[in-house]
Amino acid sequence: MIGIDLIKTSRMNRLMERFGEKALLKFLCKDEILLVKSYKTASGFWAVKEACSKALGVGISGECSFHDITISKTTRGAPQLSLSKRVKDNFNITNTSVSITHDGEYAIAVVALESSPSNKIK
Repeated sequence: MIGIDLIKTSRMNRLMERFGEKALLKFLCKDEILLVKSYKTASGFWAVKEACSKALGVGISGECSFHDITISKTTRGAPQLSLSKRVKDNFNITNTSVSITHDGEYAIAVVALESSPSNKIK
């Protein structure tokens, strides 16, 4: 499953100028906020979470909230993604991949999710 998202970084800049860290807490946890260097970084993180929820096919919703998706960095600084146990179990997710890029006033993220066949009868 693949999801993609694009955000104009000036939108995040306005949000952060108006509400500061409170704006970031709506979609990031404290550890993620420590990784935010600028509004452009925050924009990339927003795009990752939106792309992930799109890959799941549910968007940001009761089935997958912003806080069910966690972004961290590898020792080399590459982004990595982890999902809450609830989301992993509900969607049978076995692996995640993420890429973020910035160009001018835009941040773009692509998320790929792998899942195992479901044994659940729906």
